[in-house]
Amino acid sequence: MKYRKGIILAGGLGTRMYPVTNGISKQLLPVFDKPMIYYPLSVLMLSGIKDILIITNPQDMSQFQRVLGDGNQWGIRLSYKAQLAPEGLAHAFILAESFLDGHPSALILGDNLFFGHDLMRILQSAMSTEKGASILGYHVSNPKDYGVVSYNADGEVTGIVEKPETPPSNIAITGLYFVDCTASDRAKLVKPSHRGELEITSLLESYLEDKSLKLTQLGRGIAWLDTGTHNSLLDAANFVRTLTEKQGLQVGSPDEVAYRLGYINKAQLIENANKFSKSQYGEYLSRLSEM
Repeated sequence: MKYRKGIILAGGLGTRMYPVTNGISKQLLPVFDKPMIYYPLSVLMLSGIKDILIITNPQDMSQFQRVLGDGNQWGIRLSYKAQLAPEGLAHAFILAESFLDGHPSALILGDNLFFGHDLMRILQSAMSTEKGASILGYHVSNPKDYGVVSYNADGEVTGIVEKPETPPSNIAITGLYFVDCTASDRAKLVKPSHRGELEITSLLESYLEDKSLKLTQLGRGIAWLDTGTHNSLLDAANFVRTLTEKQGLQVGSPDEVAYRLGYINKAQLIENANKFSKSQYGEYLSRLSEM
């Protein structure tokens, strides 16, 4: 099996967060002490993915390149691709076709945050799917606001409904999708919705029709936060702050993930820490290098 590549979708105009996002990409806003994009990037790295494409607006690309660089400081490879207009989540696989080059992939939305016990095992389990697609489901109290799955007694997906008036379940589809090497070809066959976009649910339905769509439900020990509004961004920042200050541990740190997974060595970690030496984040990395 070819190794899996990663895609972070960080496009869009962030209009729900105007005027904050008038001059900066939403995915570069701070979630407590780190740029928002650090969190989905860390999730892909925890999954074992080291070759990642960031899709963003042409006007924001230089900002991402300045913040993230080429990924060498974390022992990974970062590439960039411009999305000229918001054409739907499934469009990401068309834009990424040459980057993927026949490899399976994982797509994560740039405003999604995952945290919790056993998360790495869950991610790597989803990564092991060779054929078909794997999605993560999360129990929510307001399923009408999400894409929702219906499933049978064996946990097999039987349907997907986008923002249903009468939800078939309380299990929402999160913004992380593991797909096989056919995703780009499937995305080309998706017809635009009434919004004029290529919907991710339509792409997933093509896997469902082939009986190759797998659902993994995230348990109570996992947090999934969407930071796409002012309120949810504040909630996420408070969540990260609480964990960071109570436990003294970082959430969503690509530097720590890279070090613990062996992508970089101690000398490289210290070098990264020195770049942020005057911040609490840099102090944390310095302490980590001494453990």
